[in-house]
Amino acid sequence: MSTRAWPFAASAALTFVLASPAAAQRLPTTVAPEHYDLTFTVDLAHATFEGAESIRVQVAEPTTRIVLHAVEIQFHDVTIGTGPAAQKATVSLNADDQTATLTVPEAIAKGAADVRIAYTGMLNDKLRGFYLSKTKVRSYAVTQFESTDARRAFPCFDEPAFKATFALTLVINRGDMAISNGKILSDTPGPGATRHTVKFAESPKMSSYLVAMAVGDFQCVEGGQDGIPIRICATPENKALLSVALESAQQVLKFYDSYFAIKYPFTKLDVVAVPDFAAGAMENTAAIFYRETDLLADPKHASVGTRKNIASILAHEMAHQWFGDLVTMAWWDDIWLNEGFATWMANHPLAAWRPDWNVAVDDALENQTALSLDSLTSTRPIHARVDTPAQIEEAFDAIAYQKGAAVLRMMESYVGADAFKKGVNAYLQAHAYGNATASDFWSAIAASTGKPVDLVMPTFVNQPGAPLIGVSGLTCDAQRTETRATIAQSRFMLDPAQPTRNQLWEVPVCFTVKPGSPAGCLLLKQVAEAPPVAHGCVPWVFANAGAHGYYRTEYPPDMLRAMAPHVEDALSAPERVSLVGDEWALMRAHHHSIADYLTLASGFGREQTSGVLAMVTQRLDYAREYLTTESTRPRFEAFTRTLVRPLFEQLGFAPKAADTDEQRQLRAVVIETLGTTGADADVIARSRAALDRALGGGAPLDATLAGPIVAVASEHGDATLYAALKAASDRATAPDEHYRYLYALTNFRDPALVDRGLEYALSPELRRQDAAIYMGQFFGNSAARTRAWSFVNAHWAELEPKLAIAGSDTNFVGSLSAFCDAGARDDIRKFFAAHPLPGATRTLDQTIERINNCIDLRERQTDTLAKWVTSR
Repeated sequence: MSTRAWPFAASAALTFVLASPAAAQRLPTTVAPEHYDLTFTVDLAHATFEGAESIRVQVAEPTTRIVLHAVEIQFHDVTIGTGPAAQKATVSLNADDQTATLTVPEAIAKGAADVRIAYTGMLNDKLRGFYLSKTKVRSYAVTQFESTDARRAFPCFDEPAFKATFALTLVINRGDMAISNGKILSDTPGPGATRHTVKFAESPKMSSYLVAMAVGDFQCVEGGQDGIPIRICATPENKALLSVALESAQQVLKFYDSYFAIKYPFTKLDVVAVPDFAAGAMENTAAIFYRETDLLADPKHASVGTRKNIASILAHEMAHQWFGDLVTMAWWDDIWLNEGFATWMANHPLAAWRPDWNVAVDDALENQTALSLDSLTSTRPIHARVDTPAQIEEAFDAIAYQKGAAVLRMMESYVGADAFKKGVNAYLQAHAYGNATASDFWSAIAASTGKPVDLVMPTFVNQPGAPLIGVSGLTCDAQRTETRATIAQSRFMLDPAQPTRNQLWEVPVCFTVKPGSPAGCLLLKQVAEAPPVAHGCVPWVFANAGAHGYYRTEYPPDMLRAMAPHVEDALSAPERVSLVGDEWALMRAHHHSIADYLTLASGFGREQTSGVLAMVTQRLDYAREYLTTESTRPRFEAFTRTLVRPLFEQLGFAPKAADTDEQRQLRAVVIETLGTTGADADVIARSRAALDRALGGGAPLDATLAGPIVAVASEHGDATLYAALKAASDRATAPDEHYRYLYALTNFRDPALVDRGLEYALSPELRRQDAAIYMGQFFGNSAARTRAWSFVNAHWAELEPKLAIAGSDTNFVGSLSAFCDAGARDDIRKFFAAHPLPGATRTLDQTIERINNCIDLRERQTDTLAKWVTSR
């Protein structure tokens, strides 16, 4: 809580309780809210607000005290009761638990009671609670309450299980508009000549973290789908950048209304781009708030990636209207029921609307993201205990999002899409406007499908890590009718020296030998089994059909050699992602060598799917940086050019009118790989020339190639280019263009330009929401990494307020995993012991573990890589 001394009114006596941190910061359940009436009088000029609140509660047993959450709230007058029987309450604040205890002289009777509170609060600068958001010309008032920050705007029962209805009224400046969860019921002048009062319709039952308010001169474009009005809103200068999002929102809602038995459950949908926003987006009920870069795009010049990103995040946030808003997890230990579900669901409408976007490859890439984190000893189970606000915030990670989604995809594949859909709808219908747990979900799927989902899912949800499925011992029967294999499971660990528990999963393992062929499946429950895996006699089998399984796979060398010539034509694009990701992980865990991975990668020179090629080449880039030496790096770069240059000759540098979106994205991957990992002089020169022309007012860059071209040119750039990129960032009108040039400032290798870029991190021009991402980019640049860490040490007092906001702390600490030496590791550990970030505690453990793995990998694999490139 803020240490500011509030001038409290005499009508509400107030004391402070200084308690030691509690193990759990939960409210008593003897009092529960039914309805909130909230009136906010917003003063943008002074960054404050006045609140008038009435909460109808149900009291389970007589009591003289009611405990609410409250932070940075100045209580003025508090009463409990109705009419003449209302009693004045005293208020005691517990800073550690973020609570306010309201105490009255006589016991409140069992049953309904009204709590009335008059209070004031601050529009803070922390991008949480009810806060001040600024552009160059004015201020806005915006909310971000997830996960535990509604308590900064109004005293409340700020836990997801305390669902209630909300009726909001906002008193705001004349000329401003207000957006909230409900439709506007009335908009009347006053009080006074400079204000007007906006009253919103009562919300359905929802959790406090889903309440939303936005105040300012927003402008909107309007549309609709299935009778639901949709508005996409932004600050006035950005109104022309809203049409891409509107089209996407309409398409997504059309799909969801056909998938869910409960059609869109609210009366309207507003989507608002906010100038300063810590998260990417927030699924407030019927009022989704967004970071501008994830919603706004120039419809004439947006890249494929920008359009896809806007549609994908909209699909994620709109899925939350069912998973999270309509049905909410009972406590934050099941946050995956919100985030995993929305991540799993998001690609469904995109696949139906834009099959050319290859979203099945995105699904496979998401699996790899989760598996990478889950290979660490410092991972966590999907369902893990969280108590404090810091622990809750850190639970919003790849385990909740990508692993949660991966397990759902595996279950969908296991039971069948139609059966899974039936179970999902049964779950939603059973818990609509209420709360649910993980067991509620898997019980619903098991009941709807008749398959033991309730036995399979707990093995993936309640224990950490992921299984490694080993395939060996292929044998054909005497009649040559079927092939069997030994299928074994164990926990996959990036550090094989770490002790593992005797963990077992119930794993749906499915086998294939060519795309579209019927997959034979096994529910692997034991350490090892020997099932039939294919009809007839085959020399190899792929043990993750469709890449739907959440596990790693390992094949013996002879099977990999037999598979290699058929990878391109026998495995689907998602399966190729799975194979490449697994082989890289096996190399990092010392099951295989870097030579094995490079031999496999050598077969992807004709790869036509951008997501697959990027999977291969990003790992080549890692090998170039960490596993080559001054003497072997030129040979490795030559290998990269030899691998990828034929694709460049096929596609060319310049886009063609007949290009598909996939070809545009493939060309982008090829150019970036050649210009960075491959150090291709031709591509570097072409990129610089194209960028110079564009920045000088000549032919603009192709939208999809702009990112790679800027990345290549800036990595090899000089002071002239730095100045031009900074100027282009400042004058850009579309967010994607602004950030393309802004983040390019972190790519330069000249020490003087690195320092210049670092100094910009201290400038008020750099938005607080962008600081962690901007600083993190320097750690990805080997020429800037050490200087950036020295800069952080020297300027922590100035940087910490920007880097400690929700989500930024984990982003920043995670970016430090780019280091690969013991000295830096020890310094990082020492630094955060002295300057702790409570919301990034586990992230720090993971960063240290990744650095250790890199150190070990470098020691083990550098000589192997040298021998491999020398032998070519």
